Amino acid sequence: MQFNIEKLKFNPEGLIPAVVQDSETREVLMMAWMNREAVEKTLDSGETWFYSRSRKKMWHKGETSGHVQKVRAVYHDCDADTLLILVRQEGKGACHEGYKSCFHYRVEEGKVKIEGERQFNPAEVYGESDKPGVIDELYEVIVQRRKELPAGSYTTYLFEHGVDKICKKIGEEAAEVIIAAKNSSRDEVRYESADLIYHLLVLLAEQDISPREIYDELAKRRKKSK
Repeated sequence: MQFNIEKLKFNPEGLIPAVVQDSETREVLMMAWMNREAVEKTLDSGETWFYSRSRKKMWHKGETSGHVQKVRAVYHDCDADTLLILVRQEGKGACHEGYKSCFHYRVEEGKVKIEGERQFNPAEVYGESDKPGVIDELYEVIVQRRKELPAGSYTTYLFEHGVDKICKKIGEEAAEVIIAAKNSSRDEVRYESADLIYHLLVLLAEQDISPREIYDELAKRRKKSK
């Protein structure tokens, strides 16, 4: 793939916005930022790489979920300060919330007037999602913590103390959920359930099991019950 990176105009932070589009349908899938290294990795690997401004690090799209983007073409605009990347999206979609496209939230009706266009349900365009995106997003963070083991991180603490410690915490959090339920406290059940799910995700990461495998297992059971 030939591309003259020297033409690109990165912003003062060394970043350039990249719009990712389905190469066949031309549907806009997502927008993310790239630094020079991300552009180079994308060109060299044939899969999209980006730079996270919040985490201050590179990330490979689909590294954990498997929903990678196979690059078909890369363009820059006439000012050379924005990239357009045509891809074949693997898996369910580009959005961590489970939709094909990240652009599934419409501006509130009445905020903008568009002649002759009806309001629509995102599910009509992108399909229903059975994947709670926040679970996958949290799992990706946990997997990253396992790789890097940053000092001061509670997740690092759990991984360093091993499976026995993680399992002990799951038992404790499960007991907290039971107590909260017995107390008939919705707020406590919600809070303690979040703790339980987090620790369960840590265990899954420790065992190299992705949330997708759990979704698939649940789907199999649902089919068997019909």
